[in-house]
Amino acid sequence: MINKSARSYLPRVGRGQHRLKGRSARYLFLLWCGMLAVSMSSPAVLAAPSAALGYTPKYPPGFRHFDYVNPNAPQGGELTLSVPGNFDSLNPFILKGIAADGVSDLVFERLMEPSLDEPYSLYAHLAEEIQLAPDRLSVTFRLNPKAHFSDGSPVTAQDVKFSFDTLMSKRAHPSYRFYWADIKRAVVLDAHTVRFDFAKVNPELHMIVAQLPVFSRAWVGDTPFDKLATRLPIGSGPYKVESYDLGKRITYVHDPNYWARDLNTRRGMYNFDRMVFKYYKDETVRLEGFKAGEFDFIFENNSKKWARDYTGPQFTSGQIKRAELKQSNDAGMQGFVFNLRRPIFQDIRVRKAITLALDFEWSNRNLFYNQYTRCYSYFSNSELAATGRPGPDELALLEPFRKQLPPELFTEAWRPPSTSPPGSLRQNLRQARDLLAAAGWKLKDGVLQNDKGQRLEFEVLLAQRAFERILAPFARNLAILGIRMTYRTVDVALYQRRLDTFDFDMVVEQFGESQSPGNELFSRWSSASADQEGSNNIMGLKNPVVDALLKKLVYAPDRRHLVTAARALDRVLLYGEYLVPNWFIAVHRIAYWDRFGMPAHLPLYYTADDWVRRTWWKKP
Repeated sequence: MINKSARSYLPRVGRGQHRLKGRSARYLFLLWCGMLAVSMSSPAVLAAPSAALGYTPKYPPGFRHFDYVNPNAPQGGELTLSVPGNFDSLNPFILKGIAADGVSDLVFERLMEPSLDEPYSLYAHLAEEIQLAPDRLSVTFRLNPKAHFSDGSPVTAQDVKFSFDTLMSKRAHPSYRFYWADIKRAVVLDAHTVRFDFAKVNPELHMIVAQLPVFSRAWVGDTPFDKLATRLPIGSGPYKVESYDLGKRITYVHDPNYWARDLNTRRGMYNFDRMVFKYYKDETVRLEGFKAGEFDFIFENNSKKWARDYTGPQFTSGQIKRAELKQSNDAGMQGFVFNLRRPIFQDIRVRKAITLALDFEWSNRNLFYNQYTRCYSYFSNSELAATGRPGPDELALLEPFRKQLPPELFTEAWRPPSTSPPGSLRQNLRQARDLLAAAGWKLKDGVLQNDKGQRLEFEVLLAQRAFERILAPFARNLAILGIRMTYRTVDVALYQRRLDTFDFDMVVEQFGESQSPGNELFSRWSSASADQEGSNNIMGLKNPVVDALLKKLVYAPDRRHLVTAARALDRVLLYGEYLVPNWFIAVHRIAYWDRFGMPAHLPLYYTADDWVRRTWWKKP
């Protein structure tokens, strides 16, 4: 999928769970600019090499390189990385299968390149200019005439149109159709110029289409796109697939004729001759493989392992380095997600009772080594998070739906249950018991049952075992209430298939956000996406208030209105009790063999593994 936000895709703490697909992009209302940002009231007619969110981009026209790279980084050498699970496809744009890690970003490129040290700015790349029409109902890109694919053929406007049309077809992943729903068509104007026509004014649409991944028509040929799984892809990126062994290993080799090597958007980046990705099905084996030197870098998501397992002679001697890297990413929300398609979860009292049984404070002390903060918002660690009582602007959005919302939403901010004094688990379980009784659940044979004889029991689906130690005490607390929760770890491919078809009771999911969420939220929370297989609406949410607030957010005329809409939406989601909130951390925990150089300055919004691929280099 389109990957534009700087976030990790693995749930934290164990992060044994991961969403392998649906990595939809998320960026907000962006205004075109050349030297200066275009104001909302002025006609957007200037063809420009960059764009930003209502501010002057950090980097002026003709800048030499991004600040978070080393423009003099030596070229060459090999970087070997690890990936949990397996893969069975080289096509990252379809619903079927699991795409090889790296193929989306190393092989395929977008029209414009995001900056990782700004809330959201884009710079000329495949497209050297962009022009928004005065009525904001179309946007035109002029391609860089030097751009070519790995087979030597030029990147043309026909390739851009073909890529767009293919991704909008039913043979591609359905998230694209939600994401670009307001784009009517792509029109080729000449060999190097393409225009996208919009169905309506959508404040961010011209920017999100700038993140269109472009691939060669020759790669697809006459093969149905959803059947295109193992043909070597043809992209314009810095690397080509050199070899692969499905499910085990894939190797990328740097294209010696890479057209963008000296562009300011690539200077100091992608410095390795080869990148190798090795797949591990067991996390313990993976960590031991790292210590044995089977690969070079690891991004650790498990708090227990980070606290206890990164020891040994290689660490003592300094051969392996540990680091905690600061990052400013919007933490979003992670949680144990209820599948609202299941009848037992359709009563909010049941969902709230289950949430009350999770003792985060106990888990943080005893399991997580006090490394985490509880998620308190769908935009945790961000100005978009709802705090305190709703202000006048929020109330203006919420008042029309007062009868559909709980009264307390209008008077106080939602907070997750706590067992910190004066609270306690005993107190929370009593409240949960009362909620369940009011919902008609009675204890019989040690398990809660309703009037129909249905038992209150459910299964948590996992892809790896790291979350089992967290679920065990949660299950014990639920058992006190008479709720039977089990958990099962399945093969990654089966896990993905069951998520795509919504065949689960509960899963662990991380809803990561950028600094500027937008159209991708339709796939995540709109009623229209709830029954679309493969969509990101894994909770099956169908809420007309959410639908209305999504439109307010996506079509917000400026940042102030967007923040207001996000906070109002946040309150509605939180008071809906659609998941059991988990936790977040404001650093990236990494370890690496001491044979690499890295830039002196970190970006603000990034994932650790992506930063390593893009900017590190092999020491001479």
